[in-house]
Amino acid sequence: MSQPLDAGSTRPLEGGASFSLGNRLVRVAWGIGWLVLARFTPPPLHGWRRLVLKAFGAKVAKGARVHASVSVWLPANLELGENCLIGPGVRLYNQGRISIGARTVVSQGAHLCASTHDVNDPHFQLVLRPITIGEQCWVAAEAFVGPGVAMHDRAVLAARGALFGDAEADTIYRGNPAAALKKRQLRDQ
Repeated sequence: MSQPLDAGSTRPLEGGASFSLGNRLVRVAWGIGWLVLARFTPPPLHGWRRLVLKAFGAKVAKGARVHASVSVWLPANLELGENCLIGPGVRLYNQGRISIGARTVVSQGAHLCASTHDVNDPHFQLVLRPITIGEQCWVAAEAFVGPGVAMHDRAVLAARGALFGDAEADTIYRGNPAAALKKRQLRDQ
């Protein structure tokens, strides 16, 4: 994972870079690669898209399904567990690391953001804050998961919810800011 440059030196608020030239070149190559190799592939080609993500440094387990319209900032900062699903239009803004567990669903239009800024720094320093989502979680349609959040196994974030703190296991959250609604009770099969 690449670290942001010192905002005091590079002055991003005045047009300077937040990341090294090497990082920016890798992201240009990634953007072109995804556009040419994956962006317009038909829905069933999840295996192909897994290969493309892996070629650019993502850790992707078997059975993970990523839709063609997904936006990934940097594959090297992404880890996807077995049989997880990243739905259409999901935005994985992974300047910091994003890890998504097995059999987790991130529904259409959701946004996961693994960075923020130091609001007390006059140069507005970029700060990376990784997101960890456990197994069998669900981030519903158009929900937002903020920097540094951990969703523990089987936690749910309801549609359009905005989660800024950790989510306990087996708990359903909703609202903005998201608050615990009730416990999730999976039926035995």
